[in-house]
Amino acid sequence: MVRYDLRHLHEDFYDRMVELLDKNVKSGEVAIFLFEVVTNGKSNFDAVQKSADVIKEQGHELLNSLKFNEVDWTIVVRKK
Repeated sequence: MVRYDLRHLHEDFYDRMVELLDKNVKSGEVAIFLFEVVTNGKSNFDAVQKSADVIKEQGHELLNSLKFNEVDWTIVVRKK
């Protein structure tokens, strides 16, 4: 299992998430991604749905999606 903190990318983390899955995560391995759900001081949960959609489009399995704290979210993904 590997963990990646993408919070520093704010709402532009999707490409980096896909790149990490493609290059750094082995097939069958689980990765945890941490990202922000706050934009300009307001909660924006669109990132949660979009991240799930991106994972599905890439053919991977979303195992879990949960709120980490007031501004951060985590998703757990198994690479196919």
